Amino acid sequence: MVTVDEYAEQLGIDPAELSEDDVIRELESLHRTRLDTLRHGSAAALDHHLRRTAELETEYLARHPGREVDPNRLRG
Repeated sequence: MVTVDEYAEQLGIDPAELSEDDVIRELESLHRTRLDTLRHGSAAALDHHLRRTAELETEYLARHPGREVDPNRLRG
């Protein structure tokens, strides 16, 4: 049986509690390992990767609502 503390550790630190540098560092790590997780990770590992990426990207966007958008990167 997993304790509450063990479950929280598996989920990672709440992104709102991370410093700016830590958010960026975690996002870089997740993006660097994305393909390997997709190709070779278990279903649970992929679910965790997807959830954590979404949490960190959501936090980043909340902190930078007016971020500069490169017009050459627009699709549509």
